[in-house]
Amino acid sequence: MSKAGQTVKPATAGPAATPDAPEPDPKRWLALTVLLVATFMDLLDANIITVAIPSIQRDLGASSAAIQAMTAGYTLSLAVLLITGGRLGDIFGRKRMFLVGVSGFILASALCAAAPSTEFLVIARVLQGLTAAIMVPQVLALIHVSFPPQEIGRVVSLYAGMVGLAIVSGPLIGGTLISWSPLDLGWRSIFVVNLPVGVAALIGASKWMRESSSPHAKRLDIIGMLLVIAGLLLLMMPLTLGRELDWPLWSIVSLVAAAPVLVLFVVYERHKTRTDGSPLVTLSLFKVRAFGAGTGVQLLFSAVPAGFFLSWTLYLQAGLGWSALHTGLTAIPFSVCVPIVGGLAVRKFSPLYGRYCLLAGAVLMAAGIASFAWVADHFGTDITSWHAIPSMLLIGSGMGLLMPPLTALILREVKPHEAGAASGIINATGQLGAALGVAVIGSLFFASLAGNAVREAEQVAPTVRSVSSQQAADLQECATEALGQDDLAKVPASCSTLVQGADPGARDTIDGALGEIRANTFVSTYSETLYWAAGGLIPVTALVLLLPHHRVRRDQMA
Repeated sequence: MSKAGQTVKPATAGPAATPDAPEPDPKRWLALTVLLVATFMDLLDANIITVAIPSIQRDLGASSAAIQAMTAGYTLSLAVLLITGGRLGDIFGRKRMFLVGVSGFILASALCAAAPSTEFLVIARVLQGLTAAIMVPQVLALIHVSFPPQEIGRVVSLYAGMVGLAIVSGPLIGGTLISWSPLDLGWRSIFVVNLPVGVAALIGASKWMRESSSPHAKRLDIIGMLLVIAGLLLLMMPLTLGRELDWPLWSIVSLVAAAPVLVLFVVYERHKTRTDGSPLVTLSLFKVRAFGAGTGVQLLFSAVPAGFFLSWTLYLQAGLGWSALHTGLTAIPFSVCVPIVGGLAVRKFSPLYGRYCLLAGAVLMAAGIASFAWVADHFGTDITSWHAIPSMLLIGSGMGLLMPPLTALILREVKPHEAGAASGIINATGQLGAALGVAVIGSLFFASLAGNAVREAEQVAPTVRSVSSQQAADLQECATEALGQDDLAKVPASCSTLVQGADPGARDTIDGALGEIRANTFVSTYSETLYWAAGGLIPVTALVLLLPHHRVRRDQMA
């Protein structure tokens, strides 16, 4: 914190400009377009497959385990290799590794589109994640070394806006492509669309991107790489798959085993630093207050939007029966607010108010999530997209006030030769936080869903007319069983037997009652879960106060 009367430079990311610093790349804004497109492509593929699951199951006969492997295979392979991917850019050239990553991603997408079986598709999805792990860390690294300090904030706000847009538009774009089915490709179109986009990114990167690398890290830390991959795999696998599999014993053992492996990684990296100065991760980065506290904030903060959008999608689509298109359109206010407010945050609010800008973002986002919980509970099954607008505006504005300034602050004191490793850590932290949010908030959601299903069934089933008392009792059992499981697409046999066994007059009544129980259960469960999600931002606000408090007087603003 600055002393009274002391002149403080505006809070910007990156090293301070020096007379010997190279001139900014004249093509940097064109290169940024390519980087943002690559970011969007990666995040879209991480989320888009969810809406294609029914089509894939019908076409390839995929089991529930195979579907989980398709989703988790991408996430896991991406997360465990991000740190290594960042260091590869430092050593061999960030532009070169970006081109390698994009090329591999195009190939993997083509393999996904052409997959003749579920096993082939799972392997292709893993390959997609591995190549994305080479591509993704170069984005922030290239931004950090390509743009002068005074432009970093604006660029990071655009990056954050693209992240927000990709998160919420996955179901929308996926649903549109599958419904439209260009060239009669069906679910394969969600992967084919990557081919022209990836080729355009390759051409753009080749023409407009300047090469950069670290002069200080010329040897690849193989042992460190294997240790961090093993440690992250042990940590991420149970967080990604544990909830769906009802936390089997191996998932608990894996979580426990992750700790000593990661400790061994830290010990080895210290040894590597002392012996040849070429570690995979420069641990001194965490001694920098902005980087150490900032990655902690990002870890906890990333958990909240990931968990929120998981429960939000289940509530609207599985509970209320909204289409993917309807759900995606409802998120437009959020997508618009993130880049607009983010741009104001990094240019105006963060320089003037320092960490209080980020604090306001966390509070605003918590208010938006809590208000959505109230709206969902108040309007029940009659909720519309219009009712959601104020809450989505608050959530998007909060994310805009927090995420772009936070990313800029974390990178602020990172030296250019560490840009790749730092970017890999930032991205890996975000992936870990997202997995943590999905695991914790998802578990809370499904635990509440089972309990609320019993309560709603007890209230609705006895009031259903035109059915026998035995059918009403069976209805209650069926609804409870249907909603008390993670696989919401699987209809219990008791439900099918109940509906098919009823006479035509009672069948519609039973169907309607099942729909009412389901919708009411999702409404109450969603509201409860959101209050927990809003509470998850409390530790974020506490960590924000540990960040350095860089501010500039109003009369010093440009």
